[in-house]
Amino acid sequence: MPNCKTLKGSMLADARGFNKIETRTVIKFFSLQGKSPKEIHAILAETLEEHVTPYVNVKNRAAQFKLGDFSTYDEPRPGRPKTVATPEVIDQIHKSNLRRPLDFG
Repeated sequence: MPNCKTLKGSMLADARGFNKIETRTVIKFFSLQGKSPKEIHAILAETLEEHVTPYVNVKNRAAQFKLGDFSTYDEPRPGRPKTVATPEVIDQIHKSNLRRPLDFG
């Protein structure tokens, strides 16, 4: 097994290129190999240094994978929907702002 120093040295820029999904995939891979959350976090910490995912996130994802949920994506959450900035919405905002008089105090 290559050590983490080799992995880190082979990365092009730096470890900040890991997004959530990539990090979760690494956690999934090591979980399937039977590594504990502490071992996985230690590998990530050595590789990603100060950009490492918090241990509690590694522990929660490893538990999720152990229960058979192998998804690396977030489930949709209830609450306020994501904002959308389409040209139509922007035009509506501009038109509504033009109808209101400016108040300079």
